[in-house]
Parts: sequence; C-alpha cells; structure tokens
Amino acid sequence: MHHFTWPHAFELECGKTLPEITITYHTYGKLNAAKNNVVWVCHALTANSDAVTWWPGLIGKDYIIDPERYFIVCANIIGSCYGSTGPLSTNPETGQPYYSDFPMLTIRDMVHAHILLRKHLGIENIYLLMGGSMGGYQVLEWCVIEPSAISKVFLAATSATESAWGIAIHSSQRLAIEADSTWKDHSKTAGQNGLKAARAIGILTYRNYGILVEKQTDHDSEKIDNYKAVSYINHQGDKLMKRFYAYSYWLLTKAMDSHHLARGRKKKLETILQEINQPTLIIGINSDILCPMQELRFLAKHIPNSRIKEIDSAYGHDGFLVEVEKISASLLEWINEENAD
Repeated sequence: MHHFTWPHAFELECGKTLPEITITYHTYGKLNAAKNNVVWVCHALTANSDAVTWWPGLIGKDYIIDPERYFIVCANIIGSCYGSTGPLSTNPETGQPYYSDFPMLTIRDMVHAHILLRKHLGIENIYLLMGGSMGGYQVLEWCVIEPSAISKVFLAATSATESAWGIAIHSSQRLAIEADSTWKDHSKTAGQNGLKAARAIGILTYRNYGILVEKQTDHDSEKIDNYKAVSYINHQGDKLMKRFYAYSYWLLTKAMDSHHLARGRKKKLETILQEINQPTLIIGINSDILCPMQELRFLAKHIPNSRIKEIDSAYGHDGFLVEVEKISASLLEWINEENAD
C-alpha cells in the first residue's frame, strides 16, 4: 500500500475545494522499459485499492491480469474510508476529521484524482483501463476526459449514466441511513445501524430472486421465525457495518447518482460514446437487475470499436465478481485478438 499527497487545492464539481488530497493506492508488478504494460483497475462502491483481494481469480499471480506481465495500479477513490481523503480524514484547516462536513463528490472528481496519481507515477499510457459497476463509471469518465492516455478498455456491469432505477435504490439506502439519528454525529460509529439497513437494501439488488430462493430457502415447513434469509441479510449488514463508514456510503451513492457522461459537455450522450475510440470489451450479467443487459447493449451500440459478451450467471450484479472464470476466458480471447491485430 502506498500514499500520494497532492498538497494543493483540489477543486470539486460542486464548487467547493479540498485544501489537499491524499490518495491510497496499490501497485503490483513492475513498469516495463517501454512503459506499455500498465493495467489500471477502478474499484466499485465499498471496495478498496487492494484489487487482488476483491477481484481474485481475475487479478493476481497466474491469472489473466498477472503482475508478472503487467504493472497493475488500483487507487482508492476519494470519499471512501480506506485511506484516500474522505469523511474520516483530518481536515488540515481544522485539525479535526471532516465527518459529515465532507463536501459532495462526483465520479468526475474521482477521475481527476486518479489523473493526478497517474502523472505522479510517471505513467504516460494505460494499456488497459478496467472496472465494474461504479468502477466502470470511472473508466468511462476517464476515457472522455483523457482519451489519449488510454489504449484499451474493459467494462463490466456498468452504464453510461446512472439510471432512475439506480437512483431510486440509492435514495432508499440513504433514507435508511438518515433514519439512524446518529448518522451526522461527528464520530466513527455514526449511522452504523442505518448503514446496516442500507446494505440490506443493496444486497437485494446485487443478487436477485432466483439466487436468494436457491441459497436461502428454509426446507423446514414448520418454522415461524429465524429464517435463513433473515440471517443472511443480517450477516451481510453486520459485515459492512464493521468495515465501512456510514457517511462515506451516503456520500458515494450520491456520487453514483451524479454519473452522466453528457453532463456539462453540450453533446448528446450517444455522440460522446461514439467518440470513445479505444478497443472496448463490454461484459454484462444476464441476471443483473441493478445494471441490466440493456445498459450494456446501449454502450456497445454507440462505442464504435466495442465487443459485448453476455455472461450466463445466477448471481446477478455480483456476477462480475463471482464469474471470474467466464470473464477471464472472454477477456483473454479479446486481448489476444487485439494484440494480433
């Protein structure tokens, strides 16, 4: 794990400014002499910069994205609680943590922070920029902001804009956090019970009817309480409550709502996508209800040099993390064909 501090004012889209930012990041492997082996991984909502731990089977030794071959970089997004500047960071102007006073962020702000780190690391070109879900939002923004720095693109379970469906889900999650009377307290444990409820809502969208029925059905017809599904939801909520900060979750879901490639660019969304010229692999999960295949097909329709692959999986949105063998096979085939061309 490494830390990079930008000791200058960092202006946000909301109009406010952070006096400085710190970015926590991981690297794996080495930059080659030609500086053409960089794979940059953008992470999703509650992940961190240690990509090997949350995308195992795809990233790591002897996998497709192998540090023996590539120089792999993953940076924790600003606003998170895993090292980069966020609500739990100390505000250098006050000497106290920001907590709920941290300003609003957008996906675009996160990408501008990534670009500062790219320049700090001396990376001129990213061979492959990849990400799933919210990580894909960052990838798409980066392609628009800095197209000359990116050679190839891999997108999974993502979209060009946040949908009304996604915004409604995030709004419901924030209502759960806001119902916790402690959520704006200036403490590390503020809003924990609300976060647990928000996670429960999220789990219902990360998975789906079929997989929950398959995995969490009780076969004891005499039960009137203590169901497996209840235990499962409580377990998932408890896990996130212990490792994440409620205000970061609230803040980052707001940032996801802001995702719209056409915002402020005076062009239609379709036109902006048509200007993404990098070879692009797009993978969707056929049972995903959070980012359904129609979102991926829209990307594939308008990104000129793209290929789309639909993965058959029961795991819904989480399939982009679970189905690593299928995704690896598609990614390897595509990389080999692109290299041959």
